[in-house]
Amino acid sequence: MKAPRFTKWFAALPALNQPQRLRVLDALRPAAGLHQVLALIQQGRSAGRRCPHCQCERWHRHGHANDLQRYRCLSCRRTFNDLTGTPLARLRLKEKWLDYLDAMRASRPVRAAADSIKVHRNTAFRWRHRFLDRVKEDRPARLNGIAEADEMFILESQKGARKLDRTARKRGGVAGRRGISRELDCILVARDRNRQTIDAVTGRGAVSKAQLELHLLPFLDPDVLLVTDANAAYRAFARAHGIAHQAVNVSAGERLRMGAHGAVHVQNVNAYHQRLREWLLPFHGVASRYLPNYLDWRRMLDGGKITSADQLFRLAIGPIHSKR
Repeated sequence: MKAPRFTKWFAALPALNQPQRLRVLDALRPAAGLHQVLALIQQGRSAGRRCPHCQCERWHRHGHANDLQRYRCLSCRRTFNDLTGTPLARLRLKEKWLDYLDAMRASRPVRAAADSIKVHRNTAFRWRHRFLDRVKEDRPARLNGIAEADEMFILESQKGARKLDRTARKRGGVAGRRGISRELDCILVARDRNRQTIDAVTGRGAVSKAQLELHLLPFLDPDVLLVTDANAAYRAFARAHGIAHQAVNVSAGERLRMGAHGAVHVQNVNAYHQRLREWLLPFHGVASRYLPNYLDWRRMLDGGKITSADQLFRLAIGPIHSKR
């Protein structure tokens, strides 16, 4: 639109009635969303941009495609854009991304999120796991002071699988065996008194010493006091690695006792379990293969660090391509 025509159109805006103004805002919203996404991508990649294929920092501009500036590497001669090598590469409808991330911040199920931004439910599902791909990297390096650890169990699910390794059951069914069995997914959660949290799906059935070494040991400060229930796997794990350990016999009714380091209990981690269970309910069953992504999603929300769609987007695209 030429400048005189735009000036005339812009001057007429105050004369619009309320429905007309809403129509104009709806029409401009996609363009505004696209502009904001492109600005965030530029901000996150302009400093230290390098080729994702060979890590060379020498490149030149090489046209545009799909609203993004493309570059050609001066070393390997391959082309790339600022999303190449990230989970968001080749995703379309960029103008709707921030609205979708707001839906994720509100923990909306797939269909509700898809309806709210007018995309297909399959698109919403695909976006969910692409945006969550790098959230797992946003976790504390160490748990310090007093760290509580405990497991929770949910019924394993093969929802969406073409072939099952067991007899099919109705969604929301129950395990065929009582107690902790191979029909349940084990979720290990450890949390210190500073509310730093790490979590992992350790497999099916009861947690073992080897699984604790894999999923818990790398995150424990050498001077940490590990507080758990009376599970023997924790005692063996702590003894093998020289970790200070206190066990609370929850099954015998013990809830809290005072020790040299202060209150000894597992109430913080158990409260986290309760919030996690309640948060998972609206999703009506999570497939076991996607469960780690949901744990990352919940940890991100529980920490309260993500307060806007912009922050979540920066986390989703991750840091500048790391060197090999």
